[in-house]
Parts: sequence; C-alpha cells; structure tokens
Amino acid sequence: MNLTHIKAVAFDLDGTLVDSIADLAASANAMRAELGLAPLAAERIQSHVGDGVASLVHRALTDSRDGQADTALWERGFTFFIQHYYRHLTVHTKMYPGVAEGLNLLHGFGLPLVVVTNKSERLALPLLAQLGIDSAFSLILGGDSLPEKKPSPLPLRHVAEVLGITAQQIVMVGDSENDVLCARAAGALPVAVSYGYRDAANLHADLVIDSLVELFALLKKSAELPQNLRV
Repeated sequence: MNLTHIKAVAFDLDGTLVDSIADLAASANAMRAELGLAPLAAERIQSHVGDGVASLVHRALTDSRDGQADTALWERGFTFFIQHYYRHLTVHTKMYPGVAEGLNLLHGFGLPLVVVTNKSERLALPLLAQLGIDSAFSLILGGDSLPEKKPSPLPLRHVAEVLGITAQQIVMVGDSENDVLCARAAGALPVAVSYGYRDAANLHADLVIDSLVELFALLKKSAELPQNLRV
C-alpha cells in the first residue's frame, strides 16, 4: 500500500495503545459491588467498552450492550466508577507489545502523532502520563473534548485543522467499528490492529497490522518509493 500522502497518525487508546480491561473490569465490578450487584467476567466488561465511560456504566450495570440503567442508579454508579477508576488507572494497564518502540520510530520519522479516544479526557490524559507516553503526542482528544466523539468524523477533522493538513492525510489506527467509521466519514485511512478488543477481520479496515512497528515499516517503505511510483 502506498502511504506517501500520509502526514499524521491518529490512535485509539483502549485496545490499540493499551490493554486496560483488567482495570476497567475491576472498577466496574467495584461499582457493581457498591450497588449490591454480582461481579461480571472481564470478557463481559470488554464487550461493553468503546463508547465512553457513560455508556460503559450503563452497560456494566445492565450487562447489556444496549442497556439503559435507571437514572438514579446510573448517576450513583457513574460517580463511583469515575472516582474508583481515576485512582486505579494503571494498576494492571500496560502498553501492547511494540507500542513504545513504534511510537518512538514514528515520532523519529517526523510524523505528528495524536490520540483520538472516546475515553474522557480527564481519564485519558493521566493514564498516558502514568505510562510515560503522553509526550509522544501532539494532541490528545477525549470523548468529551469536542461536541461529538467517534464514530463522528469531527475529531479527525479537528485534528486536521489543528495540524494544518487534510483529513485524507491522516491514518486512523484503532480496534473498533467506531474507529473505522470515524476514519471513513472523515476521509482518513482506517487501519485496524489485529490484537485489539474486536475481531479485526470484521472491521473492514483498509489495512490490518500486527504492531505499530509494522505501520512504521510500511510508511518508511512508501517514503522510499521512486518518485514516479508515488501515486
């Protein structure tokens, strides 16, 4: 794939840069215990991740992807979850293999790197800081940073405006339907990681990679193409 037009790389956070399920599940089950509910398996919590904390709390309380908890119950659960999770952001959360190396390589390649996540900004920023990779990014957008979040194209359009490029010059790397839909709606290139929380084969991304190092290799290879082959 020819990637000579790419000027920036955007990343999803959970399931793409970091595996955070253990800490999310711990906070979700602490919330359920506080409200007198039985714990859920980590796999169930994983299936509920991807649309931000507000949706995760509804789903964790109802154990349903489309569930809507009673308003009073949700408000109690949301407050407890945020407080608990904020105190336990990186107890078990780790970067996926190849992430630190890939970010270093891509940064050295001269490409601006950004995070576009549906996780709230007040959780995403300290999480990245605690893992020591926040400085790798020119911009970090949470699900509450703008009026709309993924799968809306607004976050990527905002990234393009801030960086002074077009959305078509951005690679969006993620692990969910929201990432692919956001990229397609903005005109960016959707790339899925094979190791994330969803089955990459079902995401219909333009490209599937096994690590960020692989993405760097593809970008570097495109940059080395003879001028007459750059289309």
